[in-house]
Amino acid sequence: MNLEQADAVAIATAVREGKVSAVEVAKAALQRIAARDNEFNCFTTVTAETALADAERIDGEIAQGKNPGLLAGVPFAVKNLFDIAGLTTLAGAKINAENPPASQDATAVARLKQAGAVLVGALNMDEYAYGFVTENSHYGMSHNPHDLNRVAGGSSGGSAAAIAAGLVPLTLGSDTNGSIRVPAALCGVFGLKPTYGRLSRAGVALFSSSLDHVGPFARSVRDIATAFDVLQGEDERDPVCTKRRPVETRHGASLQNQGASLQNIDGIRIAIAGDYFLKGASAEALEAVQKVADALDVTEYVTIPEAHRARAAAFVITACEGANLHLEKLRSRPQDFDPATRDRFLAGALIPSNWYIQAQRFRRWYRDKIQEIFQKVDVILAPTTPISAPLLGQQTMILDGEEILVRPHLGLFTQPLSFIGLPVLSVPIQRPNTLPLGVQLIAAPYNEAVILRVAAVLETKGVVSAPVL
Repeated sequence: MNLEQADAVAIATAVREGKVSAVEVAKAALQRIAARDNEFNCFTTVTAETALADAERIDGEIAQGKNPGLLAGVPFAVKNLFDIAGLTTLAGAKINAENPPASQDATAVARLKQAGAVLVGALNMDEYAYGFVTENSHYGMSHNPHDLNRVAGGSSGGSAAAIAAGLVPLTLGSDTNGSIRVPAALCGVFGLKPTYGRLSRAGVALFSSSLDHVGPFARSVRDIATAFDVLQGEDERDPVCTKRRPVETRHGASLQNQGASLQNIDGIRIAIAGDYFLKGASAEALEAVQKVADALDVTEYVTIPEAHRARAAAFVITACEGANLHLEKLRSRPQDFDPATRDRFLAGALIPSNWYIQAQRFRRWYRDKIQEIFQKVDVILAPTTPISAPLLGQQTMILDGEEILVRPHLGLFTQPLSFIGLPVLSVPIQRPNTLPLGVQLIAAPYNEAVILRVAAVLETKGVVSAPVL
């Protein structure tokens, strides 16, 4: 089989059936990383020795007739803010490189390993996850595989680029204001931000504790769903992790043998986000949404009220919580921060406490208003980013005839959704001879299965895809 082109489910099936060994799969992934990652700068650490040892163990289990798990032999990598036992957790920061190694894996890493996946390394990111571009002053820029002169997005840029480049079929990232969805869209892959608290964050370096999520990137809907199923479950190590029973999503997200008929989503009410989500977007971003709407026969629009205030409140909460986490180092070692990150944290430290309290009060009101919308619809469509990937180092862009800053505005359409912890999947719209864009599929809390099913229909129709470059 072509291990570079195969998705995670296909690899795991082949490994379990003995068509290819886990060691062969791991060696092939490590060879691809060694040969190509100098172009992309996705990896900050490659764990070759432990990866091969884990792969050998999986092959041994198969030889003994044991079930190695849903993701048997699948190579994966994680954003370098996830704890990996024996490695120092960088979180994209120079300062963190001085910390001792992690004593145990993050829960999400451990659960993927328990399902038979093989960890091959840690991935580049914006410092402390504060950014949308992964232009890290300490560990270098991650390059977009579709155009090496353009950003991969952020803050999980290495995670998205590694998927798009075919280095690994599965990665993990984190999302505070759009840090999974923005790079997924700009790199042309699938990226899932689950409901807040749905997946454990234990062993993950937090940025903004009341906003942070973790989630997977992949090249197919069934891979995203399978990873999500493996990652679900309560965890006492994370105080915000839900105690809800896991809900299996992978079978509903595998429609390859069921056809692409809209009957697969009969009864699912879908609408397009209007008003705020139609403003400030490029024509091509709106065309991407319309392409998805046309494929689903969707014509209804809904208005998400006060989305602009939700974004402003998200900025306040993010800046305050992030600054508070790093205040001691901001005072004692400001020179060791990325200048852009440092300045934003310092600004956050100066925000009056009553602003933060008011932002959290607004958050509760806003959540209730959005819940009212989900009484009438099940899935909402919106652009992921207002533009396709900007150039590396690009500071401004023109939208609606106005020159605006690139970095903050890449999260224009993601922040109002993560602000109240809604589950969102960014699906990749591939466009011939040009850069990809993403469309967000948004649902009410704990309705990941619904958006994955809609995405599967779009995938079988050929509307969304994530080919290896």
